[in-house]
Amino acid sequence: MSNQGCGAPLVGAPLTEREAGELAVLFKAVADPVRLRLLSLIASHEGGEACVCDLTAAFDLTGPTISHHLKVLRQAGLIDAERRGTWVYHRVDAAVLGRLSAVLRPPGR
Repeated sequence: MSNQGCGAPLVGAPLTEREAGELAVLFKAVADPVRLRLLSLIASHEGGEACVCDLTAAFDLTGPTISHHLKVLRQAGLIDAERRGTWVYHRVDAAVLGRLSAVLRPPGR
């Protein structure tokens, strides 16, 4: 059966094996609802960064559990962290988030 006439392709080009592996790590990191919310909270926070103290109040979870989820996001490269005094501030890596977005966005948009 031919796909001709069914519309434009959904992606510009198929992913290479390496690209698929790299993106799978990112998608796996955001597949957890807590991590997805953390990413959203950090990205939407004033100034594009959030202190751990700003994040913990949004969840009914312990500090160590929040820290674990933040660590997974850092290891995946989705966020960066910087210690300032006793607090750690997190910010989304816009380039990495853009890469995830590009995979989900149809070509030409």
